[in-house]
Amino acid sequence: MERLPQGHGTTTRVLHWLVAVLILLMIPAGLIMVREGLPRNLQDTLFVFHKNVGSLLIVIVALRLAWRMTHRPPGLPATMPAWQRRAAAASHVALYVLMVAMPLSGYVRVRAGGFPIEALDAIGFPALIPESKALAEAASSFHAIAAFILIGIIAIHVAAALQHALIRRDGVFQRMWPPVARERP
Repeated sequence: MERLPQGHGTTTRVLHWLVAVLILLMIPAGLIMVREGLPRNLQDTLFVFHKNVGSLLIVIVALRLAWRMTHRPPGLPATMPAWQRRAAAASHVALYVLMVAMPLSGYVRVRAGGFPIEALDAIGFPALIPESKALAEAASSFHAIAAFILIGIIAIHVAAALQHALIRRDGVFQRMWPPVARERP
C-alpha cells in the first residue's frame, strides 16, 4: 500500500460532508414530493424543505467551490492508473457543475413559477427571476434530468470511494474521512 503524504484539511472535509449530507437528504425529498397521492401536508413539508435547503446549498456550494479553487487537493497515488485519474477528475468536475446547476435550476423553477421560498422571503431576499411559465417548465425539465445524472455520478463517486477504502486500501478514502482532519504529531 502506497502511503499518501497528506489528506484534505478540516475545512475541505467539513464542506464535503455537509454538502454530501444535504444532497443525500434532498434526493429522496425531491423524488417523493412530486409523487401523486401523497397526503397534502407531507407533500407541502417536503416542498418547503427542498426549496429552502436548496437555497442554503447555493451558498454552501459557492463557499465550497471558492475554497476548492484556492486550496489544491493532495495528489493521487502514483500507482493509480492514468484512466482512473482522468475518470476521477471528470467525475469531480461533473459533481461541481451539478452542485451549482441543481440548486440554481431549482431556484429558477420555483421563482419563475411564482412560488415562495419561505426562508428567502422571510429575510426579504428579492425573487430575481420574473414569473414565466415557459422558463419555469424549462428549468423544471432541466432540474429533473440533472437530478438523475447527479444520482448516477454520486453512485459512481461512492463506489470509487468504497473501492479505494475496501479493495485498494491506498489511502485515498482516508484523505476525506473522517470529516475532521487529525493533527500530525
